[in-house]
Amino acid sequence: MRFDSFVNDIQKNAWNVYGAEVYEDGILTHSFGDTRDNLHELYSATKTILSVAVGIAVDEGKFDISRSVLSYLPENRIPHGQKEVFGQISIQRLMCMSVGDFPFRPEGDSFLDFSLNTKILAPNERVFNYNNISAYLVGVALTGALGTDLGMFIEKRIFDPLGIKRFEYTRCPEGYFYGASGTKLTVNDLSKLGLLLYNKGVFEGERILSERYVNEATSIQQMNREGGYGYFIWKYLDGFSINGKLGQKCYVLPERKLIVSFLSHIEDNTLPLRESMERNCLDV
Repeated sequence: MRFDSFVNDIQKNAWNVYGAEVYEDGILTHSFGDTRDNLHELYSATKTILSVAVGIAVDEGKFDISRSVLSYLPENRIPHGQKEVFGQISIQRLMCMSVGDFPFRPEGDSFLDFSLNTKILAPNERVFNYNNISAYLVGVALTGALGTDLGMFIEKRIFDPLGIKRFEYTRCPEGYFYGASGTKLTVNDLSKLGLLLYNKGVFEGERILSERYVNEATSIQQMNREGGYGYFIWKYLDGFSINGKLGQKCYVLPERKLIVSFLSHIEDNTLPLRESMERNCLDV
């Protein structure tokens, strides 16, 4: 572990990294920068929080991801002619981004109407198509299954037991929790999410999520050119990662007993940052 060299690379190259942490065997061993003071954008790392919320509901028998997404959406919102199409799309497929034709993000005054009016040409064809609409629809469906506000559910069932006291998240124009992006946490709070998955659903002795769901969510459900995708979680080397654009990362490598987290804002190219982390922290 050459964490000092990783920090030197960050400073030498003026990479806009807010803070970074390393956990070895579940213990915080290295820290740099602002890891606890300020909230920073997670962007698509928000999707992994949604995955944990789905897992809790699945564990409690409140949500069946093998069912069509229409099972949990308001029936009066489903456009004429789209029931047959979306009736073939399971929540599980939305969670592993295996539905083609969705544009990247929902738009307009009604994200739900925009999403459900998308023309899906081959609803039964499994193809990796990374987008925010899939996550948004899962969040709306989960809200319907729970019969309660998803944001409040996440606060009570995820943030509270993880000791996350300060946070921000966004909603769509109709008030649904926007599960695709828009959450702000500290670097340390992102690490807590990684620790929860590293420990197979347990955080500081309290089980939040079943080991079965964690194993399923962090395994490859849909292949892609990056090496595979689970339930809003990316395959990475011999472990997995929580990713957001512009450099939001939590790398979880259980076989190496290692977690590396950082939040940053790098608009041009984050690859050199990742390569430095791999070289200095993973010996890759």
